[in-house]
Amino acid sequence: MNIKKLFLLIFGLLIAIGSTLAYNYYNKIYNPNTTREGFIYIPTNSNFKDVQNLVRPFLKRVKTFNWVAIKKNYPNTIKSGKYHISTGLNNNELVNLLRSGKQTTVNLSFNNQDTFEKLAGRISIQIEPDSITILKALTDLNFIEEAGFKNNTAIGMYIPNTYEFYWNTSAIEFRTKMLNEYHKFWNSTRKEQAKKLNLSINEVITLASIVQKETTNKNERPMVARLYINRLNDKWPLQADPTIIFALKKELGNETIIKRVLTKDLEINSPYNTYKNNGLPPGPIAMPDISSINAVLNPATHNYYYMCASITSIGKHEFAKTLSQHNKNAVKYQKWLNKQGVNR
Repeated sequence: MNIKKLFLLIFGLLIAIGSTLAYNYYNKIYNPNTTREGFIYIPTNSNFKDVQNLVRPFLKRVKTFNWVAIKKNYPNTIKSGKYHISTGLNNNELVNLLRSGKQTTVNLSFNNQDTFEKLAGRISIQIEPDSITILKALTDLNFIEEAGFKNNTAIGMYIPNTYEFYWNTSAIEFRTKMLNEYHKFWNSTRKEQAKKLNLSINEVITLASIVQKETTNKNERPMVARLYINRLNDKWPLQADPTIIFALKKELGNETIIKRVLTKDLEINSPYNTYKNNGLPPGPIAMPDISSINAVLNPATHNYYYMCASITSIGKHEFAKTLSQHNKNAVKYQKWLNKQGVNR
């Protein structure tokens, strides 16, 4: 074999080897490697092994992902968060996604919780921090005072709704955003509405929390709100059973189930006893939702002063202008409770 043929043979082998290597590299980098769609949650301070375990169920070839990740220095640039993995991503796309920190947001929601413990528990199942960490942030006295609240009013800072967060939001970042959302909610229009009612923002929230607990029927809330405003304006005690229940739970424990307020309960010594104390209690008995706040800011027009749960329209109330009519409604309701066997 002459030198020319040998050269051509060697050159051909090099081309073949190079082509094979190039093909293998291309496959490792650009061939589709994710086999299903879903989300992964990368905790704060995760290492590359943690990420490998999280992405493994989505991958056809784990080794090629590892190879590309190392080549792109991903083990040293890991970013926590929630990431959406699509079917058919190649390793280059997947590593770029994880390196970029372009998370999928979480639609975080909560309803009208009546304690910070319950709120912290609700939030902790939607973002990374645990409930203890969140509770500590929510009840931080320095933060509460700096935000302009007191212990018994701070729960009113949290407006039940759905908010957009990143999954790896810290507890501190959560409370800061909620304070910003509170200030956005209490815009000049709502402040002016409160002023016309001669109520402060905290008083609106406190009254709204009572309305919230009084009726689950959103259409009835403006009626209930006006009834209480009528009583406030005429210096009558509110005589709101939800405040008695709140006071009892503070004494007996928040998990206590109270379906019926008894006459003896009305004697409880508490600033939340609106049978004994005129005016509003010192703070909200729960975090009212927007419909209850709006009901207070835009109450119905009527001159009712009494209400009693209806036995014909369950979930609603019978309203009365006079005590004699109210007493008739109350007798019907008490008899109905006895018939149902509701003693407490």
